[in-house]
Amino acid sequence: MSLSRRLSHFVAAAGLALGTALLLPTAASAAPEFVSIQGNTVNVREKPHTRSATLWELGRGYPLQVTQRQGKWLKVRDFESSLGWVHAPLTSKTPHMVITARSANLRSGPGEKYQRVAKLEQHEVVRTLKKSGGWAQVRRENGQQGWIAKRLGWGW
Repeated sequence: MSLSRRLSHFVAAAGLALGTALLLPTAASAAPEFVSIQGNTVNVREKPHTRSATLWELGRGYPLQVTQRQGKWLKVRDFESSLGWVHAPLTSKTPHMVITARSANLRSGPGEKYQRVAKLEQHEVVRTLKKSGGWAQVRRENGQQGWIAKRLGWGW
């Protein structure tokens, strides 16, 4: 086979490989990465350094979605899509959810047929223990456990 013919086969194969690679899932299409606040109160900043303005403060367990990394800083968003930077060592991989509905029934099992054991208020942060279908088993700060419909909260 001539050099020009081999080169054309190589170019065609490379083009096919590139086209296939473009169809493969990328990190952007992977499951979102979440972290939760580890300290009692952590500053979310405008820029990734401690001299930057504090946009807001978040308490222990508050879940955040990571959108970017820069050194030891994470660009994060909350359930309202507000963006800011948090120092990565002040976060953990312990799953939490924040209640986004006005209120949410905490139930004894994963379904509406189970007894309501408590009512969770909007913005309450709960520790996620496990998930089953459209339900999440959670634990409140006071230790009370139960199940909530996942659609009533945000996080993981």
